[in-house]
Amino acid sequence: MQKRLNIKTVAPNALKAMVGLETYLSQCSIAKTTKELIKVRASQINGCAFCINIHTQDAIKNGETNQRVFLLTAWQEAGDIFTEEEKVVLAITEEITLIHQGGLSDDTYTNALQFFNEAQIADIITAVVTINLWNRIVLSTHLPIGQSLA
Repeated sequence: MQKRLNIKTVAPNALKAMVGLETYLSQCSIAKTTKELIKVRASQINGCAFCINIHTQDAIKNGETNQRVFLLTAWQEAGDIFTEEEKVVLAITEEITLIHQGGLSDDTYTNALQFFNEAQIADIITAVVTINLWNRIVLSTHLPIGQSLA
């Protein structure tokens, strides 16, 4: 791959704004393990090896099991490995990540209201949008696995 720009040096204020989103998310209503499931699943869909590498490790450090991480790509077929709440979060993650297929559906949003209040849903949406932003930066700049972005 061709070496590309380093966003940290070329656009430090953009990176600072992205870190601001992460700071918000670190204090929001979503559990750490749930945030990592969001990050891993969106990164899988987007094919972002850099982020998959980081967030699978972070998920396990935060108490996620290897089995659940391994089954994340097939969460819909994994039976009761994931809770109903987690399944809703994963559906939101996929629908927003694959926005070109219609975005967050009314059915998924209505289903989410059974488990989460509007503020929690806003935090889930923000988490999904944020990891998609990171994926796009990393993929667009060809950031190699193991290199620091921030």
